[in-house]
Amino acid sequence: MGRHRPDRIDRSTPLDDRAGTQASVSGPESNFTGRVRVDPLFAASHAVNASGAYVTFEPGARSAWHTHPAGQRLVVVSGVGLTQEEGKPIQEIHPGDVIVCPPGVKHWHGAAPTTAMTHLAVTGVVDGKSVDWMEKVTDDQYNAR
Repeated sequence: MGRHRPDRIDRSTPLDDRAGTQASVSGPESNFTGRVRVDPLFAASHAVNASGAYVTFEPGARSAWHTHPAGQRLVVVSGVGLTQEEGKPIQEIHPGDVIVCPPGVKHWHGAAPTTAMTHLAVTGVVDGKSVDWMEKVTDDQYNAR
């Protein structure tokens, strides 16, 4: 009696963010090449200073070069993707891979040329800012594998 049951949801505590309560948005053309959909999951708060979203890249779609002031973690959920830190080779990424994007490191990520990719992005926030966008990844850079 009164024991904690980890296999059960505590219904006395409401969920802050229920699935489907935040609208999906298209990744803006200024920050992405190709079709990208962002499904927000949670915003940064005083309790957890990070936001979360599923990001789906259609084949060939990718982010522009960017950095994160507080870093980011990506967990590939489905498909095959690509990611690259500036000055390093492009890496192919698969479901279950966890990509660490350290604070201030210039990088990009997206789908492979013929396969869509979805990742969960958990992004830290500093002074209300989570990302610094830069120039787009050129086709030559994207195809340099």
